[in-house]
Amino acid sequence: MSQQTPAISPSSASQTAQGTEPSPVIAVSALAKRYDSGFEALKRIDLDIRRGEIFALLGPNGAGKTTLISIICGLVNATAGKVLVDGHDNVTDYRAARAKIGLVPQELTSDAFETVWNTVRFSRGLFGKRPDNSHIERVLKSLSLWEKRSNKLIQLSGGMKRRVLIAKALAHEPQILFLDEPTAGVDVELRRDMWEVVRELRASGVTIILTTHYIEEAEEMADRIGVINRGEIVLVKEKRELMRQLGRKQLTLHLQKPLASVPPALSHYPLTLAEDGSVLIYTYDAASEPATDSGEHVSISKLLNDIEDAGIRFKDLHTEQSSLEDIFVNLVRERQ
Repeated sequence: MSQQTPAISPSSASQTAQGTEPSPVIAVSALAKRYDSGFEALKRIDLDIRRGEIFALLGPNGAGKTTLISIICGLVNATAGKVLVDGHDNVTDYRAARAKIGLVPQELTSDAFETVWNTVRFSRGLFGKRPDNSHIERVLKSLSLWEKRSNKLIQLSGGMKRRVLIAKALAHEPQILFLDEPTAGVDVELRRDMWEVVRELRASGVTIILTTHYIEEAEEMADRIGVINRGEIVLVKEKRELMRQLGRKQLTLHLQKPLASVPPALSHYPLTLAEDGSVLIYTYDAASEPATDSGEHVSISKLLNDIEDAGIRFKDLHTEQSSLEDIFVNLVRERQ
């Protein structure tokens, strides 16, 4: 991946005074969308996006992710509610609001017989920006597209075409970038390259909002995570806080000798037997377990001592922690 300087720098006018709470770069209030058929795609969404963060929006198919993004970007009209983009109402002050945003859609839609260079250069002109070949060059180099600048889009791989979509979105120097399923259909290596591009953009001051079906994408990159289901925001949390509060840990002990049942002396622990009594499993909430200075959970130490006192010997143990995917699936299932 090219190590070029990121193509965008934050607007100094949008910086907040040191020590003050920054205003959200996107503020969504009571946003609703009801189609003529009566279907409610969004139900009074309230959401603030912080300046300079990577915000991942997760949800199952049909949850309302693309509808929400489309309304914020001014592509779909809301039934009710309000959207401010860096302080600009996206309806009454549409041009100013839209100029702040770059959108990378799911669909690979471009003129197949146009060159990469002309495609990206034309996108800049659509926003009334003066030609700036040096900026277009920086964008293409940052996305490893410079060597392909004279190629027609029809000659590019699917991954390269997706990079061209990102280049088009960055052509007019937006402060906010929406990525709607940015790595759909992209191989693992190229996906990780694109993650690096996103990190570089964030480091330059660009706010990133992405929707994704790849849970590891959110777990890898996001600062905060929002979950939407059936048109409603289920939760918005710092990623680390979400993992801490909702993640579960599991301690698995492989016993030297099978047990017929859990001994009465250990009955106050949430223990279960598996594999015909040869495996003892303890499941607990990581957030609720007090820790010693060394970081070891007190209850785990006590559990192991009590297991030894009960005359149980084990030959191996390991721990597992819930992934973001586990947490997401559980959240959605609880609200079905």
